[in-house]
Amino acid sequence: MEIDELKRDWLNRDFDEREFEVKAEEIVDFATASGETTRRFIDPEDPDFQAPPTFTARFHGRRLLPQEFPQIGLPLDAGKAVMPQRPIRAGARLRGRSHLHDIYEKTGRSGRMIFLVSRMELYEGEELVSIVDSRMVIRERPAE
Repeated sequence: MEIDELKRDWLNRDFDEREFEVKAEEIVDFATASGETTRRFIDPEDPDFQAPPTFTARFHGRRLLPQEFPQIGLPLDAGKAVMPQRPIRAGARLRGRSHLHDIYEKTGRSGRMIFLVSRMELYEGEELVSIVDSRMVIRERPAE
């Protein structure tokens, strides 16, 4: 599978959309599990109570990849990156839209690996509040 062909056919096309409601107890649970001690992330009574910057890493769409994406191997988790854009408060209703943001390859000891970056952009109304990139790696199947 040629990387340029995959990019041409699949990048920047929305393939999933999902709604999320942010609840105060979920913020507290996430912050506590993450070892957070800052009051604005763990105390709903704090006047600046908000979700920790990495909170949106917990959200995921219904699909990892577009429905018709070619089966080139088994994707394995290769990490996440969260880019918060503005604070998220309890009660927020977020809309997440997912698309393939990048496709690239590397060659390792075990052969060619293809990396897919699925990006979920989260909006509150029309305002972008967070970007979550989920990387997947696929070790290419050897030719038969």
